[in-house]
Order: sequence, then structure tokens, then C-alpha cells
Amino acid sequence: MLAPLKFWLKRSALIAGVAAVTLLAWRVYDTELGPPLELWHTVVPHELSAQQIDKADWAQWQAAEQRVFDEVRREVSDKLAVEDTPAINRYQPQSRVYPARFTQDWNRSYVLEPEGVAKGVVVLLHGLTDSPYSLRHIARRYCESGFVAIGIRMPGHGTVPAGLTDADWPDWMAATRLAVREARQQVPAPAPLHLVGFSNGGALAVKYALDSLSDPQLARADQLILISPMIGVNSFARYAGLAGLPAVLPAFSKAAWLGRLPEFNPFKYNSFPVNGARQSWLLTDALQSQLLLLSKQDALRDLPPILAFQSLMDHTVSTPAVVNGLFRLLPDNGSELVLFDINRSREFGGLLTPAASASIEQMLPPPPRNYQTSLVTHLSAESSEMVVRNTPARSEIATQTPLGLDYPKDIYSLSHVALPFPQSDALYGQQPDKDEDFGVHLGTLAARGERGVLMVPMDTLMRVTSNPFYGYLLERIEQDIKRGIRVKDAGN
Repeated sequence: MLAPLKFWLKRSALIAGVAAVTLLAWRVYDTELGPPLELWHTVVPHELSAQQIDKADWAQWQAAEQRVFDEVRREVSDKLAVEDTPAINRYQPQSRVYPARFTQDWNRSYVLEPEGVAKGVVVLLHGLTDSPYSLRHIARRYCESGFVAIGIRMPGHGTVPAGLTDADWPDWMAATRLAVREARQQVPAPAPLHLVGFSNGGALAVKYALDSLSDPQLARADQLILISPMIGVNSFARYAGLAGLPAVLPAFSKAAWLGRLPEFNPFKYNSFPVNGARQSWLLTDALQSQLLLLSKQDALRDLPPILAFQSLMDHTVSTPAVVNGLFRLLPDNGSELVLFDINRSREFGGLLTPAASASIEQMLPPPPRNYQTSLVTHLSAESSEMVVRNTPARSEIATQTPLGLDYPKDIYSLSHVALPFPQSDALYGQQPDKDEDFGVHLGTLAARGERGVLMVPMDTLMRVTSNPFYGYLLERIEQDIKRGIRVKDAGN
């Protein structure tokens, strides 16, 4: 009996070994087909560690940040030859997208101060491969409402893509804690403290709020605003580390990258390292485990209310994870989920995938729910007019309010990257503000031609980069700002 078992165990191990070697060989072959590594793929800036960030104040953080940007200038920008660098390149000092040319370099951490006495303070947390630029419009609106706005650059971001090869998610959590410390230093309690998180920043905001439930040293937030929060990611991210295994050998260093593209965006990396995907999965895994544990302990009752915005279809983060991994676990604490539908007009009806064709209501559990829902969807199957279907928490009755907008005929869905940007954004907007110029208008690109010509894949260029319903998103955030101020004033 043992002999046949040993035979099949050996056979299975041999097959598994051959399969693993084959996959690694394919990975090496695939990466070698791509473009060569550039300086921004190999130079890793020296960022503060999580332990150092936890001991630093805001001035020390800014000084360290300046040293990092100086290092990038010396080791990358100063060594680039004009003739060997694309005309549109964020690291070439003579390029029109070189960030140092702009009035403000939005790759860096910032503080916006309101006129008069501050009514509150907000911390803004950007997404993976992103920069503080992504939430600048929301930061300005908070500032106009009397809030100090603090946007912090996460370690590994805003510099060179190689920075993400050495960054860990605990570093990002340490940066979040630093920003909140500075927030409360500038505007002490009981003035309201809000956390705004986009994508990876949304996960950081939720993780911080959960940590603060059991750590009295952490200031508690009064409100979380989440935009496409990274509660769950594509299952591939779990195994992304395996894709990078060949990179342990210097000859196969290209394997450390899932994508290498020209760096044409002044405020976001176009190249993406394996470690970025790996760290995103580790963060979401830790977050989901903590959510489940605290839910079983009935500890989420003290979580601040959450206002979250999510597209029905999101290729980057999991919309079902937002619904089932976060909102399903929440108590009745005043939280709300806003879902943006796809364009269901007849022009796109026959082109949609089965998953996209599913009703937006199918994404949600049946009411009553512990949280409020607002569905931005079509008035009817025959109409492009948009309405908001609102169902209050613990209610089964939905009300419908006209949004006063049609779904744009040339947009079939909002994208993950579109939600935080108005259509007037100077970089990403479809109608960019002419008062600002960042060297390129990415939101207006409508490239047409033969396939296989461009270095940038068409799925990247086709992705919508601004939100036609941004006005509604901002209106809902402003309602929470005013509500928080009123609550605090009443408490005083």
C-alpha cells in the first residue's frame, strides 16, 4: 500500500516542480521582451523607516522628504541625457512635465490653511503609485469650509517607481499616524477630524480607524470619507511575489516589474513593480482579518461613520469587497455607500460583459441594511437621465431624486482612477482648466490608429480619468463637513 502512495507522491512533486520551473522560465522570457530598465527603475531613494516616521514630527518629515527629492534629482534627473530621454518625461529637467517647473509640486506633502480660526482638520491619503495630487480638489474644498487640510506623501511615492520596490505597507501606516498627529497638533479636539482616503489610502484610513479603537495614543477620527477604497484587490496580487522571484538574480532584475511604461505623468507612476501589488494584498489581508475579528467582538460600534463612493465596475479594487467586506459588518452608525452605475444606454447595451450587465441592486444585500445607500443610476432603461435612489439605513423604502445630469454618451463606465477628479482637472479632466498647465492633458487623449504602434497600451488610454458626477460627490462630502461642524458646535 505504501509503495504506490510513495510513487504518486513523487510523481506529483515532480509534476509540480516542472510546472513551477516552466512558469518561472516563462516569466523570465516575458520580462526580457520588454524595454530596458531605466534609472527610475533602479535608483531606490532612502526614505524614513516606519520606526523613524513614528518618532518624527512634521518638520522632520518635510526635511527628510526634501532629502529624498534631492537624491532623485542627483541620481536620476542630473544623469539623464536629453537625446536619450523621451520628450515627455517627468524626470528630464527640460521636459514640459518636469514637476519642479510647476508653481507647486503636488508630489510632495502639503498643508492648506483656511482663513480665520480653523473649524476642523482633515488628513488626505492618496492611492498606490499615486501622489498627493489626487485629492487636492477635495483638500481645497475642505480648506474653503474652514478646515486645515493635510495631504501626506506615502513613502515610496511621488519620487521614482523604484521607490515602491522597497516600500512596505507598515511604512504607509506610520505616515498616516504622523499626518494625524500633525492634524491634532494644529487643530486640537473637540474640533472635528476627518480622514479622506482614495484607493490604497482608503484602506489606510480604515486601518487607522480600527487601530485607534484599541490604542488610546491614536487620535480618533470623527468621519471617514472613502473613494474607491481598497478593501479587497484582485486575487492575482496575493501571488504577485512569485512573479518577482527571478529578480533575486541580478540578470533577471526586470522580473521585479509587472509593467514598465514611459513616465509621462508628472504626478503618478506609469511603471508598476511587483512589490506594489504584493504590499496592497498584504494590507487588505490584514485589514479584512481585523474587520472580521472586531466585528465578532462587537467592537465596530465605536467606528466613526463612513461615507464611501464606489463605481459598480472597478478593475483595480473589488466592489463586492467594499459591500461585503466592510459595509456588511458595520453597525447602524450613520454610514453610507454611494454606488455609481455603468452607462446602460442602448449604444452600449450589446457590448457589455455579463458581469457589467448585472443590475446595480444585485450588488447589495436586500434591505433593510445597517447603512444608507445612494445609487446613481438611470431613470429608466430607455433614458440617459440620471437619478439618485436613496434607501435610508434600517428602511426598505427607496426615494428617487433627479440628478439633473445625463450619462455622457461617450463614457460606458466610471473607472477606478476617475472618481476623485472633476472634469475640469487640468491634468485628467475632459474639459481641463486653462488656468493651470501641467505640460500634458491626459484626460483629453483620444488616440486612434493601428494597434501595436503605441508603447502605452490602449486599455490605459481608453480609461476615463475624470468623474462626470464629481459635483454630486463633492456635494455629499460638503454635507458631511457641515454636519460634523454642527455636531461639534452643539456639543460645545
